[in-house]
Amino acid sequence: MPLFGNTFSPKKTPPRKCASLSNLHLLDRSTREVELGLEYGVPTMNLAGQSLKFENGQWVAESGSFTGDRREMQRLRKQNQQLEEENNLLRLKVDILLDMLSETTAESHLMEKELEELKNHSRRKK
Repeated sequence: MPLFGNTFSPKKTPPRKCASLSNLHLLDRSTREVELGLEYGVPTMNLAGQSLKFENGQWVAESGSFTGDRREMQRLRKQNQQLEEENNLLRLKVDILLDMLSETTAESHLMEKELEELKNHSRRKK
């Protein structure tokens, strides 16, 4: 038994078997869809009693499900647009305030430097 040697020696793992014994990967897509029924159709979901379907990368209301809520959707879109405009205005105001603060800080540092130079100049004269 070695004092400083490696006492842990794991066994070799057995070689892997074939990844897949199925020949489905040899079939083309259309044959697989016909044979296995892989045509699922358009994804749909139900939220709060309203049916939505996924088309062209977006969730769209199915016809007739939003009949009473169109006004609500328009109101929410308008409110969203107003909030985005207000947010942009507030960001602009923050940028302006930060510019004003940095300008005032720079002026303050310059004045402090001039005051210090005047104090040093008056001490030298005495």
